[in-house]
Amino acid sequence: MSEEEENILKILIATDNHLGYAEKDPVRGNDSLVTFEEILENARKHDVDFVLLGGDLYHENKPSRKTLHGSMALLRNYCLGDKPVQFEFLSDQSKNFEHCEFPVLNYEDPNLNISIPVFSIHGNHDDPTGQGNLCSLDLLHSAGYVNYFGKTTSLDKIQVSPLLFQKGNTKLAMYGLGAIRDERLHRMFLHENVTMLRPKEDKDKWFNLFVIHQNRSKHGQTNHIPEQFLDDFLDLILWGHEHECRIEKERSETQNFHVTQPGSSIATSLSASETALKYCGVLEIKEKDFSIQKIRLETVRQFYMEDVILRETNLDPDDHDITKKMEAFCQQKVESLLEKAAREHTGNRKQPRQPLIRIRVDYSGGFEPFSQHRFGQKFVDRVANPKDMIYFMKKKPTATKKEGINHGLDEFDLQKSDSAILEEIVKEYFSKAQEEDKLQVLTEKGIGDAVKEFVDKEEKDAITELVKNQLKKTQEYLKERRTNEDIIDEEVQRYKKQRQKRKEEDHEIQMEDISIDRGTEMNGHDNIPDQNEVSTSARGCGRGRGLHALGGRGARGGRGKSSSARGSRGKRGGRSKVQVNERQMSVMNSFPSSSKAGTNGVSATCHIISDSDDNDAVTVADESSDDDLLVIPISTCKALSSTCKLQPVTKRAPVNSKSGKRGDVRYDSGSDDDFAPVRKKTR
Repeated sequence: MSEEEENILKILIATDNHLGYAEKDPVRGNDSLVTFEEILENARKHDVDFVLLGGDLYHENKPSRKTLHGSMALLRNYCLGDKPVQFEFLSDQSKNFEHCEFPVLNYEDPNLNISIPVFSIHGNHDDPTGQGNLCSLDLLHSAGYVNYFGKTTSLDKIQVSPLLFQKGNTKLAMYGLGAIRDERLHRMFLHENVTMLRPKEDKDKWFNLFVIHQNRSKHGQTNHIPEQFLDDFLDLILWGHEHECRIEKERSETQNFHVTQPGSSIATSLSASETALKYCGVLEIKEKDFSIQKIRLETVRQFYMEDVILRETNLDPDDHDITKKMEAFCQQKVESLLEKAAREHTGNRKQPRQPLIRIRVDYSGGFEPFSQHRFGQKFVDRVANPKDMIYFMKKKPTATKKEGINHGLDEFDLQKSDSAILEEIVKEYFSKAQEEDKLQVLTEKGIGDAVKEFVDKEEKDAITELVKNQLKKTQEYLKERRTNEDIIDEEVQRYKKQRQKRKEEDHEIQMEDISIDRGTEMNGHDNIPDQNEVSTSARGCGRGRGLHALGGRGARGGRGKSSSARGSRGKRGGRSKVQVNERQMSVMNSFPSSSKAGTNGVSATCHIISDSDDNDAVTVADESSDDDLLVIPISTCKALSSTCKLQPVTKRAPVNSKSGKRGDVRYDSGSDDDFAPVRKKTR
């Protein structure tokens, strides 16, 4: 290895492998595993330091045994070996992998021999769910094939601690955040509940990489993550979930970082974005500079799409033989695409010869569709998808759209209509239902979330548990009010409206709270504590080479080197300070000492309870109790004084509803709108 190579960190990047997609298809069933093997071959060929995957390694939340076996066999063949790992891991493994049964890097496990480590976050297809809040990546991590990071155990606040690497003079801080429902994460960013820790020592010398798996394109107001939400100190974003390949680095229009979007390695829908050539890439990092070498994936099944607008052809819809002429016209299009596929074949023996073909036929203008199945029979042995090769549609008049928002479905593509809008389908169904069929106890959003969980995650008890849980709470409400049988229906409706209203009020309170916090920053108060001084000292772990370890106390290393090793029990990593990004601090974090004194160390949440100029105050809800509330003057809150005193007040109705648990699904006792799996910590 040359002196220059000793300072270059080489990482193979890929996302959305969707292993197991269409595995029951006799033609396409093995496509995903073939391409995944090519990705691992490229990792070995280019002698990378490690492989980084951006989520959706598996297509199904519960992969089949065939898919699990195939993927584990590939990882064993390509990632195990005697090749030494050339980089150092500096952060606290027990912190980075605290959600795993074995919180240690696989290549530092004395029982394993890893030559090419693989790091991965989870995506929306293979995210944790069910009993134990586990996913397929937990299995791979426990088996020692993958280092699974970026898993969150809290849906209220997220603190992202980076994985710290060093190779020569190059220092890498790699942040990861597995897939979370876009609306929830969007709200958390707005409320500044997402914090990214930074190593304080030599902070300007670290290359900061963030791996995320969320919607990048804007489909609505909250079901995407705008780039301006992400911290400006980041250097590169590896964006998963979007299947269109845009792997070359793109400068953000709003922030001071670049974005790379490798896209999927297999087409999972017959949409236009999937027709682009598929690539993986080798990311080379040298100190603060980086480059991406894109590598064409030669084993991906070819995919071609063409649009046909019949009214713009010479075909006459009144012709008595129009059906045969339409079929002949489309057949000619297919033949030309087959010829193109033959010319553009890579020559790789593992690349399939039967391409995917999609002809989107606009038959508006008096034409009638013909049988797609009969047409597909002509190409059974030549096309991979003969049954859905033809797609008939009528172009609807373009409605006025708000800028940047896509209302409704793509006019050509119905692939998005399955799980993406499932909640909307449920909501629309109940809104159009007869009066006797309308929901009386549950809300449309609550049942929509439950149905989505049932379909996407195969949680068979999701709907049942939601119904049981909300029925129990409604019954308790009626008992407390000693409701007469004659007015039960009215009381049930009143309780439902109260839950919905409480949800709206909590949202308004939180938004007002945020506006006060931001207004304080804009007013430039001098007594705001400097967030840059928030730090945590930690000891390294693993091989004891940590000089900038994050988080808690780690295990003792046996083979490492450390300039700050202490004690007589073996060498350990050094100490380091972690800083919190200054725009991520909440109001309560600004007076930790008084808050702790007033609440006996219990965490608390601020809420505005009065709009009067004379007696404005902020309630602090004790999260360990439903009744005891604390109040601080809003003037003190605005000034963020660290010396304010929290005074107990008369018991009030709780601001935040008590969280109720039933089975493996958690529900907000105030509303069934927030439907989410229980986030259980594993050892």
